[in-house]
Amino acid sequence: MNGLEINQIKPEELEQKLKNDETLNLIDVREDDEVAEGMIPEAIHIRMGDIPDSLDKLDKNEEYIIICRSGGRSEKVCLFLKDQGYNVVNMTGGMLQWKGEIKPKL
Repeated sequence: MNGLEINQIKPEELEQKLKNDETLNLIDVREDDEVAEGMIPEAIHIRMGDIPDSLDKLDKNEEYIIICRSGGRSEKVCLFLKDQGYNVVNMTGGMLQWKGEIKPKL
């Protein structure tokens, strides 16, 4: 770890923000087979391994909430993106703790 402080959000806090119609940028970094089980409807899917090649899709003026299965991979992605100058928040507990709406990936 490089000592960068990562902002965190709990799944229930994120769910409340979505219910309040806040505009959020959610990135689900799980693998295809995991996402096939369902993801947060507002999220976009960029696999963890594809993040370095996807930086041109991200805006350093925006905040991104990173999501994975349990919160470990998303924290690593947050550290990487923060090191690149992006504003990121890790959803702790990941989809295992998510109680809100999910949609199947098409």
